[in-house]
Amino acid sequence: MENEILELLKDINSKLDGHTQILNEHSKVLEEHTEILNAHTKVLDEHTRVLDKHTIVLDENTQILRALEHSSEVHKTEIDKANYVIANVEGNVKGIREDLTAVEIITSKNWNDISKLKAVK
Repeated sequence: MENEILELLKDINSKLDGHTQILNEHSKVLEEHTEILNAHTKVLDEHTRVLDKHTIVLDENTQILRALEHSSEVHKTEIDKANYVIANVEGNVKGIREDLTAVEIITSKNWNDISKLKAVK
């Protein structure tokens, strides 16, 4: 009976050795996959850092564009104001020209009247 038990134990030990060998192979495959996963994680981390840098640059560019847009709006307002002032001055100049023309006509009439009065003496 001892021989039978010994044979059973040897058979169990042989099967256990086979399972241990399979487990070792699976462990090696798992380690390889872990190394690959770690490499992918490093690449992903690097891409994340690059993406973060791009995001910062994009935010800076957005701020610059907003500042330029504001500046453009301010300049447009100033130009509109200058155009209003110029139109106002142009209107005033036209009025002054009309007044000067009237003064010239009146002065001419007055000179004419003065000449007639001098002739009456």
